[in-house]
Amino acid sequence: MSSNAAFTPPSDARAYRLHTARGEFAVVDSPVAGGVEAKGTVLMLPGFTGSKEDFTLLHEPLGARGYRTVAVDGRGQYETDGPEHDEAGYAQAELARDVLAQVAALGTRVHLLGHSLGGQIARAAVLLDHAPFVSLTLMSSGPARISDSQQQRVKLLRDALDTMTMAEVWKVIQAMGPPEEVGAPAPAHGPDEPERLRARWLGTRPAQLLATGRQLCTEPDRVGELAAVPLPFHVLSGAYDDTWPVPILDEMAVRLDARRTVIDGAEHSPNTDRPEPTARALADFWDGVPIQRRRER
Repeated sequence: MSSNAAFTPPSDARAYRLHTARGEFAVVDSPVAGGVEAKGTVLMLPGFTGSKEDFTLLHEPLGARGYRTVAVDGRGQYETDGPEHDEAGYAQAELARDVLAQVAALGTRVHLLGHSLGGQIARAAVLLDHAPFVSLTLMSSGPARISDSQQQRVKLLRDALDTMTMAEVWKVIQAMGPPEEVGAPAPAHGPDEPERLRARWLGTRPAQLLATGRQLCTEPDRVGELAAVPLPFHVLSGAYDDTWPVPILDEMAVRLDARRTVIDGAEHSPNTDRPEPTARALADFWDGVPIQRRRER
């Protein structure tokens, strides 16, 4: 794919606003490839400072394996509306209920995938009601709060947002040249992407970043609760991760009796670092889910 592919969905994908009982959500909905047997639908939740575009490079290979993929901007992320300054609207339970509403609007049970913060929101949704889900994949998303070093990065961002506009913070981030980590937008991959990343940043609501940043720094360990849920689990990550170190993810997978995948050559975002092996690992897991769990409503 070209260097601009990270923000260019497949030609047959549809970008639209999904109408739900809890409002409208911006999605990119990519169908199963022509001539391929349809196996199921996947709902993908992005991480902190992220958006639905973070999954763009997964749409095509997963469609070729028989999976319809729906990537969503959560409440207050990029192209989905949300309160500008009211953090209460971004409480984790509210975001989890949004996920349940999105699945209801899609009209089918889904394989749920959450990246980083999206994984913790996905976990909260499953703990509210696991019935709409066929499986849960936690991608680079750990059992509890983020690492101390990443907590410091989030604190710096929260402090900046208390006194600066989103546009001013963006200028500071660009001057610092941050790596792809929690609290920093993903690096550009093509000549047009810096402006697109800026647009995504400016579209995200400050209250969303403040509220979810606090969640990342205070999230309790709920692995025991999740392990009691009768769903197949998959823990996938890169080979290095400073947000939740890989040994912590290994241990979480054991506690969940989950499938464990480590993508060589990838870090915190295997979906963008190495999309082809990531898509292959995801589809292999979903293919192995018992047929009765994949049956649509």
